[in-house]
Amino acid sequence: MFEDFFNVVKKRFNDTSDEDQAETVKCPRCQSSIILSRYEELHRVCPNCNYHGRLSAKERISITADKDSFCEFDAGMKSCNPIDFPEYAEKQAELRESTGLNDAVVTGTATIKGSPVVLGIMDSRYMMGSMGSVVGEKITRAFEYAAEHDLPVVLFTASGGARMQEGIVSLMQMAKTSGAVKMHSDTGNLYITVMTDPTTGGVTASFASLGDIIIAEPKVLIGFAGRRVIEGTIKQRLPDDFQLAEFMHEKGFVDMIVERRKMRSVLSHLLKLHGYVPKPEGEV
Repeated sequence: MFEDFFNVVKKRFNDTSDEDQAETVKCPRCQSSIILSRYEELHRVCPNCNYHGRLSAKERISITADKDSFCEFDAGMKSCNPIDFPEYAEKQAELRESTGLNDAVVTGTATIKGSPVVLGIMDSRYMMGSMGSVVGEKITRAFEYAAEHDLPVVLFTASGGARMQEGIVSLMQMAKTSGAVKMHSDTGNLYITVMTDPTTGGVTASFASLGDIIIAEPKVLIGFAGRRVIEGTIKQRLPDDFQLAEFMHEKGFVDMIVERRKMRSVLSHLLKLHGYVPKPEGEV
């Protein structure tokens, strides 16, 4: 009898479920452990706190644009080293190898549920999505193309700001991209910004904040200077949710917060609402 009982206990102790053996990932926001396969299935959204994790440009395109509709602009464009910053060229070579990107933004034309758009996606894997000469030039060209062809722009932002390794050249991109947004706006076309985690610094201070409609994913960080810098400057403690999407929405900086699973449908609805409807079959 005791031997049978011992065998049952031993079996329970030694047996581990598939869930126990599964690879896990820790949520950056709530620190809870999530089964990696489940996290990927949810497109990197935490099932516990609803934090929306970071996606690569390729992943973002796959869940946003219609299948095989994306046609990239300026894929071969690469940054130089305008101020001879030490080891900058080597760092970029390593990132091109590891990410498969030539810089921190991918732009091109696509359709979203049939509606034509110029689509831009910043990728935080490449120098934290920082804006240098190539990022600024590609975004500017995207807006110029959209203005010329009467197309809306949908731009997913994710950035640590201007790229210090390019000095004043990176700061010039703020004015350059803002000018391109204004030119596109003057043609009467729509610009939708989707702020993802994180959208900060010079990108927030320029084209990311100039959308006709500004959307943010839940729980993402949006701001200019960092929390510690601001608290040190004003000598006050900031609210716990300061610079989160929900805080920015409450203060009127963001128009709407949209979950990732609904983003494609919301974008499609907004595009059609503004007259960007799918073209009849056979029409060029």
